[in-house]
Amino acid sequence: MSLHGAYDDNNIFAKILRGEAASVKAFEDDVALAFMDLFPQSRGHTLVIPKGQKVKNFLEMEETAIGAYLQRVQRVAKAVTRALKPDGVVVAHYNGAPGGQTIFYPHFHIIPRYEGVGLAGHSHQKRADIAELERIAQSIAAAL
Repeated sequence: MSLHGAYDDNNIFAKILRGEAASVKAFEDDVALAFMDLFPQSRGHTLVIPKGQKVKNFLEMEETAIGAYLQRVQRVAKAVTRALKPDGVVVAHYNGAPGGQTIFYPHFHIIPRYEGVGLAGHSHQKRADIAELERIAQSIAAAL
């Protein structure tokens, strides 16, 4: 899907927000939900999605919603770095399939980077262990 096209209310992130699909939550309030990526590129890979949006990507979000959402993204990124002590962190958002987006709902990736450890590819097929994701999510939540 390019940057253009219709919003699909059955995307997995919309289902997670409605409680129709499971996730391993690290943070939630009235603005955003942060949860662990099931196919992490790195230990602690966290996704932060806004609530109340019916758009495909960040570029389509109402300007009035962006400030509060980005505050949550930063808050979660700081908690990830406090909890997991990475050597660096990537905070990224992909827009449109040619831009790397695979789920068409706004979401930021918080990807801890560890010296000497490579990244798994975006959208690779190795699913993480849920118990390990739950432990990581708890450590991030405790660092908020």
